Amino acid sequence: MRLITLALAALLLLIQYPLWLGKGGWLRVADYEAQVEAAHKKNAELIARNAKLDSEVRDLKDGTGAVEERARYELSMIKQNEIFIQIVGKGQATAAPAAATAAPLH
Repeated sequence: MRLITLALAALLLLIQYPLWLGKGGWLRVADYEAQVEAAHKKNAELIARNAKLDSEVRDLKDGTGAVEERARYELSMIKQNEIFIQIVGKGQATAAPAAATAAPLH
């Protein structure tokens, strides 16, 4: 009787192996679920980034305000007959005036 009990317990453990550690086992499924969750998070971040870029592209194509803003802040351009005033704080070093080197913005 004891031999039968041990044999049945061994068979039960052998049957449980694929359930826990096999190709479609619970541990692997949990790992796949974590990977899917990470992929969903990454996709959400990329969708938000793409929406921001799409909005910026549409703004650059349709309006001149975004182009003018970029020209002012990134290229230090000014409009014709416009005066550029830069206020420098005490701790900041003084640089060459941007108005003297900036190209006019038409």
